[in-house]
Amino acid sequence: MNRRSMQLDYSGVKTYDANDRINLVRIETLKRPGEYEVPVWGSEDFDELVARIKKAKANSSQIIFSMGAHVIKCGLSPYLIQLMKQGYITHIAGNGACSIHDFELAYLGGTSEHVPTAIEDGSFGMWEQTGRWMNEAIQQGAKDGLGYGEALGRYIDRNPDKFPYREDCVLWNAYVLDIPATYHIAMGTDIIHQHPIVDFEAIGKATGTDFHKICYSVAHMDKGVYMNFGSGVIGPEVFLKAISIARNLGYPTFDITTANFDLIDLGDYRSSIGYENPQYYYRPRKNIVNRPVSCGGKGWHFCGDHQQTIPNLYEKLMKAQRKESGQDV
Repeated sequence: MNRRSMQLDYSGVKTYDANDRINLVRIETLKRPGEYEVPVWGSEDFDELVARIKKAKANSSQIIFSMGAHVIKCGLSPYLIQLMKQGYITHIAGNGACSIHDFELAYLGGTSEHVPTAIEDGSFGMWEQTGRWMNEAIQQGAKDGLGYGEALGRYIDRNPDKFPYREDCVLWNAYVLDIPATYHIAMGTDIIHQHPIVDFEAIGKATGTDFHKICYSVAHMDKGVYMNFGSGVIGPEVFLKAISIARNLGYPTFDITTANFDLIDLGDYRSSIGYENPQYYYRPRKNIVNRPVSCGGKGWHFCGDHQQTIPNLYEKLMKAQRKESGQDV
């Protein structure tokens, strides 16, 4: 056996109808502005961040929202969509899982299977519609020179009958609003990489285009804001490389605001720590909160559940907007 040429044959992979699946997250359980009872959460630092976001919007500066998949799984898509519509997100970024949960909600009205039982018989992630439609969209988009997020948005837009719930889809709304939605893929980490028609060359090309897009946004985020919600590796690593490219090319990216939101309590997160401290290896601390603002700007780490932080971010921004317009006195 030539071990250098070892590959599994995907042609025998069995897929299943997603309509037969039990979903842990459903359209009817999404949290919606004006309906969801927002938990009390916040601080003076958070208020300062809100003020900086308002200023960034007023100056037409970039406001980049990076996230892990649990933002979607927490049912917060309606909040992100409203923040985009109100101009408080100018670029949205995520990993592959973000796009999958968002895509599944758009066509199925539900997402998030029960992994512990599905992994036992190899049925985990083997959903025909998710795997086939997403791979088709990416392959068609890559052929046309589109990025990963734009390819998915276009596919949803062109096939409305397949996506009855697309109004609650973040990436489709971004497509309609002409806001970049970029997805930064680690090969082999997503369930659509298990499907028989997967084309890794197309995925690589499409996500590579998205990396160029986020580099452009980061290069133009002077006086802007970069927020990361729950992405422990992909978001922080992509941001660090993007800002290095921007500075290498001479773009002014030092008067910036960065903020990381996660459940992890980092204590004095601005203090210097060594290799012996496990927190040293927590990417957001280094790559979002501290390193990018070492020559200017300000970075924060906020500890809280997404179901607290994102609704409160939205409510504070909307309250400030109403007050400025004279609607809330």
